[in-house]
Amino acid sequence: MVKLILGNQIVKIDAGELVSYQVDGYEVIHQKGSPGWRNSDTEMFPIIGPTNEACFKVETPKGFATQDQHGLLREMVYGRMEVTSTMATFKKEYFPGKVVKNSKYPSKSNVEFLSWPYNFSFFKVFKLSDAGLEIKFKISGDKGMPYMLGYHPAFKLHSNAPEIDANNTKVTLPEVIKAGSRALPILDCDTITLVDEKKVEIKTQGFSNFMLWTEVSNMLCVEPISFYPYAVSQDDLHNGFKTQEAKEDTFKVTIKVF
Repeated sequence: MVKLILGNQIVKIDAGELVSYQVDGYEVIHQKGSPGWRNSDTEMFPIIGPTNEACFKVETPKGFATQDQHGLLREMVYGRMEVTSTMATFKKEYFPGKVVKNSKYPSKSNVEFLSWPYNFSFFKVFKLSDAGLEIKFKISGDKGMPYMLGYHPAFKLHSNAPEIDANNTKVTLPEVIKAGSRALPILDCDTITLVDEKKVEIKTQGFSNFMLWTEVSNMLCVEPISFYPYAVSQDDLHNGFKTQEAKEDTFKVTIKVF
């Protein structure tokens, strides 16, 4: 377990997963073991969304890749790179064609192994400052590599009637629950504020969209995404890809509590 501390802010990270962020003792992150989800955060890469209706295949310029829901990155283990009192860096690395065991198999999927025809290094960097907690994602892959990126943090809810303020519109928790497994899209947006007992601002760079998901009243996933996957059929998921052009693509999420 890695612990970062700055003033009244405390962050706990378990093998690259953000398991706690407290400001003046106020817990922001959904706690494992609580109803709603077995994780507290994860990443969706190189695809977002389900693939079962497309026989778990996603089209790329190098042929079809075998991918399950939200990609194969979440099935890989982070290596710990560098840690200070206020910053921690983790890395996952993948080589073309390497098979990755699918944890959904066989109970929730009929595909045992996943693969991707491109090389990539994926860095996750946590940094505490007076501006809050910044989580930076750095992707270095083959030139021309197609990909989507989504960050999937779960936030702990404290009040009975929290609201989400996005694009000058209020979204209620019942509206998110009603959206179901497709999640509720918030498009062309880079900042969302969760209005609970305290306000939690989630500000992003590089993603441009969000989707909101929960099935319970004690937790809400506010997910920055580069593409909303339900905008197309699963066979056309490749239409949502970005392309790796720079040596390194960078995305940021900053969480601030008021």
